[in-house]
Amino acid sequence: MVTMKAALLPDRGVVKLLGDGARNFLHGLVTADTLTLTPGAARFCALLTPQGKIIADFIVVEAPAADGGGFFLDIPRARSTVLVEKLNLYKLRAKVTIEDLSDVLGIVAAWDGSPPPYPPPQAREGRRGPGLCYADPRLPALGLRAMIAPQLAAEAASALGAALVAASDYDGHRIALGVPQGGIDFTYGDAFPHETDMDQLGGVDFAKGCYVGQEVVSRIEHRGTARTRAVPVRYDGAAPEAGTAIVAGERQVGTLGSAAGGRGVALVRLDRAADATTHGEQLTAGGVPIRIVKPDWARFAVPGDTKVAE
Repeated sequence: MVTMKAALLPDRGVVKLLGDGARNFLHGLVTADTLTLTPGAARFCALLTPQGKIIADFIVVEAPAADGGGFFLDIPRARSTVLVEKLNLYKLRAKVTIEDLSDVLGIVAAWDGSPPPYPPPQAREGRRGPGLCYADPRLPALGLRAMIAPQLAAEAASALGAALVAASDYDGHRIALGVPQGGIDFTYGDAFPHETDMDQLGGVDFAKGCYVGQEVVSRIEHRGTARTRAVPVRYDGAAPEAGTAIVAGERQVGTLGSAAGGRGVALVRLDRAADATTHGEQLTAGGVPIRIVKPDWARFAVPGDTKVAE
């Protein structure tokens, strides 16, 4: 039996929204539907600029009334202050308080192995186990997550029946799945949700009503104009540095993001990469040959359509 792994993610923070108006407030701003969110369930979503660019992406989970209720946002810690400032600008008369809890709460991720006896039924009902537990809504393979005081990470791992490992192990798991991470695989304020695969990973609800930036996102969806995508890549040897240009001959076709163990995530202009493939040109990053692969979860075509498992 494979033992689950768990890691404290030091680059993640927590923002809390509390109040009678919190649900509707969030729903009117973010890319996911929070009206139908129930305790213990989680949604992947983002707050966008009016031009449709990502200010911050995060996972939102509702705490049960028995634990005080409210909505907790699992967010990149580097974006928590920015998000709180933006939410406060939109608050106006909404009955909601917004608090950055990143100094007292962190995120533990658990993955691999057999499904643990813990947290069900706690996770299904959103009760604390230790921590507020929830399944990662992006991909089942990303496993479970828990919001908890960082010093209790070992306790959380034990309750999950998991071995506590380094955060870099989780990064390797995420990279192998081809799931992008903001701040390294794309730049906040400069990327549309489609470019970061939020539409593929359940981060955009195309049936919900208006939210900030919705017009642009809907137009990209209906016109099918997302030419740039975050995609998994493979390479041999030492990993090129994050931010290295991916080129075909003299022409840049993308930028390499996070990489580990021969696998990486890159932001690529798929039309340019396809043209290079058609003409037999090798993609390279810092002189290292790069191969684009297609993750199992992707519904868009990539040059060559090589499956991620290969």
